[in-house]
Amino acid sequence: MAIVDSWTSARAARQVLSLAHKLLSERGQANSLGLAHDLTGRMGALPADAWPAVFDKLAADFNPDPAAVLRAAQAYAEAPGTETLRQLTEVSEPPRQELFRRLNRAPGGTGTLVRMRRRLLEGLSSHPDWRMVDADLLHLLSSWFNPGFLEMRQVDWHSPAHLLEQIIRHEAVHAIDGWDDLRRRLLPDRRLFAFFHPQLPDEPLIFVEIALLPDMPDAIAPLIVKRSEAMPPNSFKAAVFYSISNCEPGLRGVSLGNFLIKRVAEHLRQELPRLKLFCTLSPIPGFAAWLQAMRAADGAAPERPGLSDLPGLKPAQRTRAAEALERLGHHTPAELASPGALDDEALQADLRRLAAVYLIGQTPLPGGDPVARFHLDNGARLERLNPGGDRSAKGMKQSHGMMVNYLYDLDRIEQHHEAFTQGEIATARAVGGLL
Repeated sequence: MAIVDSWTSARAARQVLSLAHKLLSERGQANSLGLAHDLTGRMGALPADAWPAVFDKLAADFNPDPAAVLRAAQAYAEAPGTETLRQLTEVSEPPRQELFRRLNRAPGGTGTLVRMRRRLLEGLSSHPDWRMVDADLLHLLSSWFNPGFLEMRQVDWHSPAHLLEQIIRHEAVHAIDGWDDLRRRLLPDRRLFAFFHPQLPDEPLIFVEIALLPDMPDAIAPLIVKRSEAMPPNSFKAAVFYSISNCEPGLRGVSLGNFLIKRVAEHLRQELPRLKLFCTLSPIPGFAAWLQAMRAADGAAPERPGLSDLPGLKPAQRTRAAEALERLGHHTPAELASPGALDDEALQADLRRLAAVYLIGQTPLPGGDPVARFHLDNGARLERLNPGGDRSAKGMKQSHGMMVNYLYDLDRIEQHHEAFTQGEIATARAVGGLL
């Protein structure tokens, strides 16, 4: 049976690739659309074990002709101009990009390509040759999923059930515990907005959850408790982005979340003029792992990365951080992740200082916290650290309970973003003073 299944998968892969070559060679638009429709159907039915053969061929057989590229490059170098540049651009583009464009024109083609990239990403680490295929897909998807093409919609309790089910399934930060939990998150003092693409109208691409509060919060539990009363509208002073979740792995690397937050903030500012504060209550998912790496590096071989590898720290700041790290050496990782650690004020002070070191010193470097990089690159300011902000088992394990507020000053977002691209982090005094 296994031999038969393998033969069937190989045959299906060959059929897909044969259709792909035929689609690329087709000149007539009507026939091209018919072939593209047939190909998307076959790709949708392709067995999982047939995809590697397809990706191998896409990487090997759908590349530009090196000789043609060289001739066009020499022609352009000898006579730079519109025509020689056009010819160089034409022959240097991988044919698979045109294949993907033709697939995208067919009904359901956009979704097919997104799902294809999802499968590609699953095997990318063990198939480095596929990276050129991924680069072409990412290039095209970044254009097709440009925020200018996307529709922002508010999701509420009256939205279709299939959409609400997807929200429950894809919530990645603070899991939604059934329908009662979701209903609380959609009461009048909460908002949930999502991006949709015209070709995928029933599939949220990414969504953000917002709590409308009197002030900036320092703990997540009150925001997501299932049984609590909605706050009156006259108390809304702060819009708090407390969860953002991507729904489609095939769009990894396509910028969506940063545009969604900014668009939601502008929408809420118009809807609720009394709002004065736009901020987050965010996890620090990489903090505990980084802290453990720093503890392991303390006194280890010189080549092992440690506090000395954070160029943004001044000598006195590095000394204080090293002293805090040394005191933490008296506690095991399990002790740091236990609820009892939250009652030790001295321990929490050290964790707070080291969290500031991590967010300010490590974020601009490889291995920086992904949530911090997202918000800071998006133009937010590092505003406040909150020990014990997340007392859940997950929060204690990934950040020893620490959470952080990022402030979105809508008039200074671009300024902060530009500073971040230069390696500078916009930081409130309350956090910077911890160093």
